[in-house]
Amino acid sequence: MPYPDFIQEFRAIDVPFPEDVVQTNVVRSEQGLVAFFTFHKDMELPPHSHGAQWGTVVEGEIEFTIGGETSIFGPGDSYSIPSGVEHGAQIKAGTRVIDVFEEPDRYKLK
Repeated sequence: MPYPDFIQEFRAIDVPFPEDVVQTNVVRSEQGLVAFFTFHKDMELPPHSHGAQWGTVVEGEIEFTIGGETSIFGPGDSYSIPSGVEHGAQIKAGTRVIDVFEEPDRYKLK
């Protein structure tokens, strides 16, 4: 089930992946950034690090490597990535996640 229309009308962010691969909708405040991601195609997220991040899988599957440990997350599973910890992922097409970033300017708004 896709996100409701009102969420899909939230602003998009500038991510380094094409819109036919991942759709983004966000809410930003001075305290952080909440991102609703929809992955339309299988995608590899290269290893990287930034401020703290928490997320939950709404639908689909992500194989996350966080700080050298690999785990598979499915619907209802949550993950927490401490600030500065390297992480990367293999994300299956059809996956939807909600990620919360401690950095309100983690991504630029489109």
